Amino acid sequence: MRKLSRRNVLKGSSALAFAAFATPAMTTRVLAAAPPASAITPELVAAARKEGKVIYYTSIDLPIAEKIARAFEAKFPGITVRVERTGAERLFQRIGQEYSSRIHAVDVVNSSDAAHFIVWKRDGVLAPYMPEDVAQHYRPEHKDPDGMFAGFRVGLSVIGCNTNLVKPEDRPKSFAELLDPKWAGKMVKAHPGYSGTIMTATQQLVRDRGWEYLEKLSQQRVMQVQSASDPPKKLALGERAVQADGNEYNLFLLKESGQPVEPLYASEGTPIIVGPNGIFKNAPNPNAARLFQNYCFSAECQQLIIDVGALRSVHALTKEKPGRKPFKEIKTLKEDAAAVEKQGEEIKARYTKLFKI
Repeated sequence: MRKLSRRNVLKGSSALAFAAFATPAMTTRVLAAAPPASAITPELVAAARKEGKVIYYTSIDLPIAEKIARAFEAKFPGITVRVERTGAERLFQRIGQEYSSRIHAVDVVNSSDAAHFIVWKRDGVLAPYMPEDVAQHYRPEHKDPDGMFAGFRVGLSVIGCNTNLVKPEDRPKSFAELLDPKWAGKMVKAHPGYSGTIMTATQQLVRDRGWEYLEKLSQQRVMQVQSASDPPKKLALGERAVQADGNEYNLFLLKESGQPVEPLYASEGTPIIVGPNGIFKNAPNPNAARLFQNYCFSAECQQLIIDVGALRSVHALTKEKPGRKPFKEIKTLKEDAAAVEKQGEEIKARYTKLFKI
């Protein structure tokens, strides 16, 4: 198939800004107000059981996505969750290819690139739905005002190190320190052409530090991998001493399992990534999709992604897990999903010229 981009994968016109965590509110409104809040009712559960399944496309690391699915199946016997996991940018292309072929396979989608939801909303392929927990326990900036999606998870793209290979006093404390010649040939990083986390993080770094920073970093003989979950795994294996970027949650999970890794937070600020959930208008299992969406935003599931998945949540009733750096103590950069949507193709093209897989 021909290469699909953010601009041609789905036809659309006006652009919207996603009111995401730590981002400006939406500046353009084209739809009606959000639908009324919907609770999990016996009628919804019965209708979902008749459909018997829900198809979940996600860019969350597969073991975590499977745990969410199994927890839902245990709570609602008779409904199975089929997890389709790939990198956010590949996921976006896949849905575009399916929809251009009139294949409607996905029920609920989660992407670590919030810009995807700008395109999907703009092109009218999302279904409005407001889970009760989103209405009651999520601040306005964490949810789409028209009820098309909300921030299911919050992640960070962090620096990290192998504690066996890097002494405490030598651990890099900033992005600028990664340009020190001593780290040449010792770093690993993920790719914005595959990972939505890295796409979003790259846009923030380019905006705040300029392409000159990435040009200099590319001269450090960096190991290039695909997914944001790959750099933490390379650290744990001892294949590299430092990760220039990669997700925080895999580092937490590896560290808590006894692996010699440590997340590090740049003094300039750490890129923040919101991963929304949304339901597709042509979902093949619409009732199961609504039930799954409700569950995903419940305090139960949100605490699960914190405790078991090591992700961050913006649900007001959740609690952070002891032993992890509290979110309020982390200086973060500003996410701008609308800018990612506009600049995504340029970022991938320029980045690919600098870093070779």
